[in-house]
Amino acid sequence: MRRSYKFLLRPTAKQTAALTACLDDHRTLYNAALEHRRTAYAKAKVSIRYGDQSAELKHIRADDPHGQARWGFSSQQATLRRLDKAFRAFFDRVKAGRTPGFPRFKGRGRFDTVTWPKDGDGCRWDSQPEHPAATFVRLQGVGHVRVHRHRPVRGRVKTISVKREGSRWFVVLSCDDVPASPLPATGAVVGVDMGVASLATTSDGEHLASPRHLAASAGKLADAQRDLARKKRGSARRRKAVARVAALHGKVRRQRVDGAHKAANALARDYDVIVCEDLRIANMTKAPAPKPDPDRPGAFLPNRAAAKAGLNKNILDAGWGVFLTILVHKAESAGRELITVNPANTSRTCARCGHRAAENRVTQAGFRCTACRHEAHADVNAAINILRAGLALRDAAQAA
Repeated sequence: MRRSYKFLLRPTAKQTAALTACLDDHRTLYNAALEHRRTAYAKAKVSIRYGDQSAELKHIRADDPHGQARWGFSSQQATLRRLDKAFRAFFDRVKAGRTPGFPRFKGRGRFDTVTWPKDGDGCRWDSQPEHPAATFVRLQGVGHVRVHRHRPVRGRVKTISVKREGSRWFVVLSCDDVPASPLPATGAVVGVDMGVASLATTSDGEHLASPRHLAASAGKLADAQRDLARKKRGSARRRKAVARVAALHGKVRRQRVDGAHKAANALARDYDVIVCEDLRIANMTKAPAPKPDPDRPGAFLPNRAAAKAGLNKNILDAGWGVFLTILVHKAESAGRELITVNPANTSRTCARCGHRAAENRVTQAGFRCTACRHEAHADVNAAINILRAGLALRDAAQAA
């Protein structure tokens, strides 16, 4: 298996300045390569490829010995591949008829990662497993940076990335051949229904709490953003205000990820088979389309956009996507079977008799079948339907 490990870096003041310069130079390279592609196509209708720009790197490094030449050649190639990947994604969206989103120039706040594609080529993971405090990562042009390694690294280190988050620096290791750690079999199966009031509800009737970290920090965020709005652009005080807002959002993100890890761990520990919904979260959180009023040109009918905005915010605050992504990885590592099913009508169908009707859903939490009068918590009823659908898919696959 391939797994990623993320550790906090503890650079000195001099190393912090070098890391910042490394990011700035790679960002400059990215923007220059983007400008090269744009200009060549605009003036001569010539498409520049990754190979063309990679071949020019040695000349760029020779012309800038105190800038670009300080950093690893492979990391600069990775930056050019990053731009090439952005262009491929752009053309894929054009072919698919979606909103293209042309690759954009990166400002200081939009380029925070540098990647070295191979351990030993411009970087080196220097770790002593028995001495976590003696862990360093060596980066060309920066030196040996101390790493806060809070857990052992398994497998073979493939790529190394350095990432800046606010005022903190992290190293991300992508490792191949990571051994699985299967857990003992429990013989239990479970269906999981995602929700807003609760992060998830199981078919056993357990409700996993949704802490609403963003809502809990809304007051502090509002104060920080209000303070930011008053600052003059380009001033030192504005930069500090931006850092405060970023720190608050960073804390919310870390809390959300931590909660998702704990909830996913509990499911992977207790169940052999986990069935969850195959959700399209991006589609679910889209703003409703405007409804033109046929009787009044230029006017629009009510479309409940405000209510939908509140629901979208709650869904995103719950972190469904983060939880489901982590659950996939936890299940794979633990040797559990994870099945995804179509969520359509799972909340409208009676788990006892199978009758499907919109009227079965009495309230957000209440379910009462109009056919057999079965009453249950709506999310538990949906989780049972999800489990049955998943087990049916598994039986059909085994019989085929």
